[in-house]
Amino acid sequence: MSKARLLTGTRTTGSLHIGHYWGTIRNWIALQNDYECFIGAMDWHGMTSLYKNTHEIMKFNREIIAELVAWEINPEKTTLFIQSLVPEHLELFIIFANLTPMGWLERVPTWKDSEEENRQADTHNLGRFAYPVLQAADIAIYRGQVVPVGQDQVAHLELSREIIRRCNSLYKLKLPEPKPVLTDTPVLLGLDGRKMSKSYNNGILMTEEESSLKKKTNAMVTDPARVRRNDPGDPEKCSVFSYHKLYTGQDEQAEIISGCKSAALGCGDCKAKLFNNMNKKMQEPREKKKELLNQPQLLDQIIDAGCTKARQEAQGTLKIIKDAMKL
Repeated sequence: MSKARLLTGTRTTGSLHIGHYWGTIRNWIALQNDYECFIGAMDWHGMTSLYKNTHEIMKFNREIIAELVAWEINPEKTTLFIQSLVPEHLELFIIFANLTPMGWLERVPTWKDSEEENRQADTHNLGRFAYPVLQAADIAIYRGQVVPVGQDQVAHLELSREIIRRCNSLYKLKLPEPKPVLTDTPVLLGLDGRKMSKSYNNGILMTEEESSLKKKTNAMVTDPARVRRNDPGDPEKCSVFSYHKLYTGQDEQAEIISGCKSAALGCGDCKAKLFNNMNKKMQEPREKKKELLNQPQLLDQIIDAGCTKARQEAQGTLKIIKDAMKL
């Protein structure tokens, strides 16, 4: 491999929102020039919460692949695949599951911190508990060398490294222990002021339709101290301005700060500026995504080519592992 191999992906539990774009996907777009990238629509992971609505999974798989291509993930450079169409993921998962001590999984913070929430949502299941084991298999099946993560995910990746390290030790293998590629992952507030999340249904989609984008920007909460039109505001206390930091140029941001603090700019005008800037950024990807979804054969070709390449790589890795295990 001339370039280091990168593995990443996203759970297919819903449409991608702008939090995904700013948090991960814009980084993937840049990283595909420096790494040999494998990016998956991770539907087995999605099934941990969508097991009652499995009919939705394939729709989200296709939509997410179309979304990634529309936002310039290049299928000529990057291998785009659907996890469930590469069954070697599950075969390596069961191997890893048998060599992973229960204590390693019981100490995972994301499991412990969300246990009560999972119980209430009826997702307190083995699939979610064993999620890190499948994640390790996802990386190892492609001999992934690097994984893009935010600083808060480094400890989680370490468990994948421990599982792979144990497999190497037991069977005298040389699977790469994946290293983190630290990426900037700003937290984007949702429409209700909480972190933007699929589960909270408080996001703006990456390719939100123009009419609904207008409604959502108009409904955003501004500085609560600015009750009347002529009250001065503080942009740093306004969720609308937090979006301007991402979608608006520096000169226009300076005008908004001045206008808000002096009350020369109304909140409605501020929201209108934001809508225009967001809509402009979404316009081309929105049309490209529609094109792909309206041409199923073209989208099928992209998915088939990616899954074929992914499966060839996965089969090669699995053979190496099974030979070492004398299976």
